[in-house]
Amino acid sequence: MLILLNKPFNVMCAFTDREGRPTLKDHVPVPNVYACGRLDMDSEGLLALTDDGQLQATLADPRFGKEKVYWAQVERVPDEAALDALRRGVMLSDGLTRPARAQLIDEPPGLWPRNPPIRHRLNVPTAWIELGLREGRNRQVRRMTAAVGHPTLRLIRAAIGPYTLDGLQPGEWREVAVVTGVGGVTPKRVTEAPRGAKRGRRSG
Repeated sequence: MLILLNKPFNVMCAFTDREGRPTLKDHVPVPNVYACGRLDMDSEGLLALTDDGQLQATLADPRFGKEKVYWAQVERVPDEAALDALRRGVMLSDGLTRPARAQLIDEPPGLWPRNPPIRHRLNVPTAWIELGLREGRNRQVRRMTAAVGHPTLRLIRAAIGPYTLDGLQPGEWREVAVVTGVGGVTPKRVTEAPRGAKRGRRSG
């Protein structure tokens, strides 16, 4: 089983929380599934969940080289030098990052509003960067953009390997059937229209 969830902002990437904060259980009422990697509480977007240990490793472990695509809204407009630094690799406290894809993009079409909104500073423009990474360090995108002088204000994961956010609003999820093989996974077909755990009904 593979579930794709559009994780909302300020939701814990876990099914329980001792502090009573919102968790995945509030959105995915499916037992015995686990996240393929993590997505920070203050980040949004695609989270894959599965009950298959091999599939979990294939999607989450950097050894398998699955690209994860992020949309980062950053302070100020990065110039080509900043983008090139992201592409080459950025020196962080835990070492040099791997080369990444990095490009300026327009605001993603159909983007939902964040609640609460990002902070805006007068006379400080923002821009969107698309980053493609093949590793998964703690808060890596935020640390990388800060290192090149462009702090991240909003972060959305748009894709994991062949899987994307397409058609999913925050809190909605769908189940996807997959064919697993040596060295990768291939989407087979969508088996569910998008569903929202709180509504308990099809929403697509």
